[in-house]
Amino acid sequence: MSYKVVIPARYASERLPGKPLLEIQGKPMLQLTWEKACSSSAEQVIIATDDARVAEAASNFGAECVMTAQSHRSGTERLHEVALVNNWPADTVVVNVQGDEPLIPSDAIDLVANNLQVNPRAGIATLCEKIVREQEHTDPNAVKVVFSRDGFAHYFSRACIPHAGASKHPDRYRHIGIYAYRVEILHQFVDWPVSDQEATENLEQLRALDNGVKIHVDKWGEPMPAGVDTPEDLEALRQLLRDAH
Repeated sequence: MSYKVVIPARYASERLPGKPLLEIQGKPMLQLTWEKACSSSAEQVIIATDDARVAEAASNFGAECVMTAQSHRSGTERLHEVALVNNWPADTVVVNVQGDEPLIPSDAIDLVANNLQVNPRAGIATLCEKIVREQEHTDPNAVKVVFSRDGFAHYFSRACIPHAGASKHPDRYRHIGIYAYRVEILHQFVDWPVSDQEATENLEQLRALDNGVKIHVDKWGEPMPAGVDTPEDLEALRQLLRDAH
């Protein structure tokens, strides 16, 4: 299985400034994410940033880093620039691993890459996990996904989907925000305007669906560790790791 990993890392987080470099167990958060990616089967792991402080830190812990434009509106656009800089062929598989996912299992990275490679009709692959708590289903910050029997996404939403209807306990799935792309899709994606559904839901992946790209969704079979978005998330993660030791 041959694929690349790109870790987009922005310093200027509104809710948690300097997030990639915040310390967890004596290391920058970004380093922990990078180490997880390096323990996957990826043949190359690159950090993509627009901030010299992040680039310097990445260099200090031995990561390959690409400085990208500050004008990018999303991590997907940052991925695309990395693909251009490296002149990757159109059929190259690239996995986008968020820099604020320091506990992401390396097996999940391998799974999403393999998912794309074994589904040639898909231009993008991603993961989901079964929702077990009702409050998660009603939380707009937990993105839900519905998909066909063969795993292709119908829709992603912050709303409560699917509606229970006659079934009191339908299986519901939370989207896990890790993506594998074919480079040819990245080339197309950055040229498409923001779609109406993307703007309504504030979900970038809907731009791909609205333009006819098939997204394959595989199920991750265990609870996915939470990422870090807020100061409370950061403290919870630090406490979790302290308790583990």
